[in-house]
This record gives sequence, structure tokens and C-alpha cells, in this order.
Amino acid sequence: MEKEKKQEEKLVKKKKAIMHAHDNDNTVMRMASIAISLNARLKASDMPLHMQEHALHYTRSLITHGHHHHPSNKPTHTHLARELKKEFDSMYGPAWHCVIGTSFGSYVSHTGGAFFYFSIDSLSVLLFKTEVYLVTPPPPPPHTN
Repeated sequence: MEKEKKQEEKLVKKKKAIMHAHDNDNTVMRMASIAISLNARLKASDMPLHMQEHALHYTRSLITHGHHHHPSNKPTHTHLARELKKEFDSMYGPAWHCVIGTSFGSYVSHTGGAFFYFSIDSLSVLLFKTEVYLVTPPPPPPHTN
């Protein structure tokens, strides 16, 4: 009886592993399809899939159509970074940072699950979030006479 139970547990674990691998394959295929359709290359991420998709689609939209405030002007790298940062601040909370350009180096600390490095066309995009802590001034020193 104990042996049968162990064999059944092994089978369940194996099925779960196969299903997990299948889910990962689907995720990889979905992201590959999105990247191809947007002429993007995914370089590094620990960000959830839906947020990666949002970043890719929003960035492509900004590059292609500009922003509603300046739709006719070709956006600068600074404009793109500002708009992507503002979008992520409004959707996913404050303290997002964005660097966009054709050549840059970086070494950053970020909140877990909030880092995405990708490129679209010839532009590289680094998008990440940091923790925000309220800085309070120290109490005044005790008053002495």
C-alpha cells in the first residue's frame, strides 16, 4: 500500500512538472510572438508577463504615434523615457525609472519582479522600479540651558 502511494505521488509530480514546462513553453512562445510583431528583442527581465507586454506595446505606440500631447513630433529619447515612466508609475505605483538610448551602460538595484531590459528597433530600454521610503528629519536635539 505504501509503495503504491509513493508511485502515485511520483506520477503526480511528473505530471505537474510536464504541465509547468508546457506553461513555460507557452509563455516563451507568446513573448516571442509579441517581440517579433513589435520588432523587439527581450534581453533580461524578472517582470510578470502582463507588465512586459504592457511595456512593449506602450513603447511601440510612443515610437510609432508619439504622445497625445505631441502626436506629430518624433519623440526624443527623453520624451519616451518620461512617458513610459509616467505610465508605469500610474499603473503599478511610484518609483519607476526608465533609461532609453542607443548606447548606455547601467548597474542598478531594483525591486524584485520589476526589471525589464529590451530593445525596439535601434533603441534599448531599461525599465525598473525601486522602493520608496519616506525620509523624516531627525528630532531636534534636546534644549539645554
